[in-house]
Amino acid sequence: MKNQNKINVVGGGLAGCEAAYQISKLGIDVDLYEMRPGNKTEAHNTEYLAELVCSNSFRSDDKEYNAVGVLHEELRMSNSLIMKTADLNKVPAGSALAVDRDDFAKEINSIIKSNSKIKIINKEVKNLDEFRDQIVIVSTGPLTSGHLTEYIKKKTSENSLAFYDAIAPIIYKDTINMTIAWKQSRYDKGDGDDYINCPLSKKEYYEFIEKVKKAPKMDFKNFEDTPFFEGCMPIEEIIRRGDETLRYGPMKPIGLTNPNSFEEPYAIVQLRQDNKSGTLFNIVGFQTKMKHSAQKEVFKTIPGLEDAEFARLGGLHRNTFIKSPILLDQYLRLKKSPNIIFAGQITGVEGYVESAAIGLISGMVAAHDFKKTDFKLPPDNTAHGALLKHITMNANPKTFQPMNINFGLMPDINFTGTIQNKKGYIKGREKKKIQANNALNSFKKWVEEINI
Repeated sequence: MKNQNKINVVGGGLAGCEAAYQISKLGIDVDLYEMRPGNKTEAHNTEYLAELVCSNSFRSDDKEYNAVGVLHEELRMSNSLIMKTADLNKVPAGSALAVDRDDFAKEINSIIKSNSKIKIINKEVKNLDEFRDQIVIVSTGPLTSGHLTEYIKKKTSENSLAFYDAIAPIIYKDTINMTIAWKQSRYDKGDGDDYINCPLSKKEYYEFIEKVKKAPKMDFKNFEDTPFFEGCMPIEEIIRRGDETLRYGPMKPIGLTNPNSFEEPYAIVQLRQDNKSGTLFNIVGFQTKMKHSAQKEVFKTIPGLEDAEFARLGGLHRNTFIKSPILLDQYLRLKKSPNIIFAGQITGVEGYVESAAIGLISGMVAAHDFKKTDFKLPPDNTAHGALLKHITMNANPKTFQPMNINFGLMPDINFTGTIQNKKGYIKGREKKKIQANNALNSFKKWVEEINI
């Protein structure tokens, strides 16, 4: 590769910021391109880098039994900018890691802007030809601009896949009626009172379901055939699977006790703190495609939310990703143009933490390519390694869909010979605990070996 004096990163989301940060740590200059605020998206509200749009939750922080908790810990071992900043800006969320959305983005923005090795360029990159043979990381995420999307389609000779992504509403805490609602985490996890709970009787639940069904919905324009992602399903789509389905999802009443009534709730709506000051709470799992006027009317029928005021209403936007198992090599490089590296959600990972993890690996790959040195990928039995191998090698291209980290992506310890199992087969929590322990031990050795 000729005339390289820097690495280019396109997209200032979680993956792009993580990649740029990792590259800068190795003493290499980075041009970080972010099209906002000049070119806005349908989901972002601020001009900050690494703005969180769908939720403020990084999900479970349990590193003993939960794969995403293992990924959190691996990122901490890697000196991840995203994870370090999330830990510094966390808000109460039971056993989950949730952050103050604005403070998180402000701090990332400040750190990147003050980094002398990183130059921020606020401009839309419409195609990658301008970089010639320089190394460029594409981390434009689920809201890649139309121009760049069309360029990628032509460059890869593949149709980009797409799905809808939905956003849940946020409510001002002081407008929630706490004589009806109460604070409690499910099964008293975390501090025991990290969530606000609104109870519904059977009658109230079915009235709510009917109102959601009848409410006017957002227009899909030319996206009617675009599927929804299972991990961020609008409540309207969940209800289509059956009137009781919400009671087994975000409205499940288990693990909670209503101190304000002897009547056992038929369903419960939970709200999770969205900022450090505790003034904002988002409705957990209530992504929606109802029109804004209908949302106010419908959500105010939930007991405890009759006087609710909304800081943000729910929304819907299109999400795009590439067929990574076909297009990328194991190092996230585009096979036909290896100077182009993809990172974050556009590769087909789902979730903030997964996006940051792939951003971290892409930055390391780019830095080693720049220095023309070999880079050893993390082991397959780690969360990073398993996620990376899934999107680049193991997933079926014909059925490829966005994927969160899970233990199922890791090699099965029952068949790898990595444990001596007198029982013959290990499953459930015992298996997860062994997988988590193996992952963290392997990742620690890898970190020491590559000298992060």
